[in-house]
Amino acid sequence: MATLLHLDTSVWPESVSASRPVTAAFRKAWEEQHPDGTVVYRDLAAEPVPHLGTAGAEAGFADPATHTPEQAAAFSRRVELAEELERADVVLIAAPMYNLTIPSTLKAWLDHIVIAGRTAGPGSSVAGTPVHVVASRGGSYEPGTPREGTDYVRNYLTAVLGGTMGMKVDFIVPELTRAHLHPAMAALVPKAEASRAKALEEAVIKGKAAARHAAA
Repeated sequence: MATLLHLDTSVWPESVSASRPVTAAFRKAWEEQHPDGTVVYRDLAAEPVPHLGTAGAEAGFADPATHTPEQAAAFSRRVELAEELERADVVLIAAPMYNLTIPSTLKAWLDHIVIAGRTAGPGSSVAGTPVHVVASRGGSYEPGTPREGTDYVRNYLTAVLGGTMGMKVDFIVPELTRAHLHPAMAALVPKAEASRAKALEEAVIKGKAAARHAAA
């Protein structure tokens, strides 16, 4: 049975969020192809995982047989999250840009699931798993724009998910999402609307394609 792991991270509800409607469209398209499939959903904004502490970090580099009770408890949480990721045939992550990078809740999740010798490094247990990232942002960071080079969402997630963990990373990028709110960006509203429509269309297409991959 196919499994989709879906993570939302926006602090805003779907009615005003730029990323949540896009992940919802992807998920709906995937579910239509897999009515009997399993969706594991985490809203990391509503129910964040705790930040990685000393005990959990130490435990990741120590023989489990030597773990203290505190380390064992902390590491069990990391293993639970890693196993959830390993069971997924497809992963869907919302990563809206907050202050030029990913939400801290997503970073906390990553700090737990990136485990050297398991999900990270040579022989990664999640190597090859497709991960679709909805990287919404209020402005534009494309080549030729004033903020080119300061996109620390795609660069970072490409390095961690793709480079460190060996996953197949794909991005859907709704941009200029703040154009409707700032008078100085009023001229960009048509481009913002076009970007949103394109993102929703891509989400449906890629959701269906991901479902076909999981069924293969």
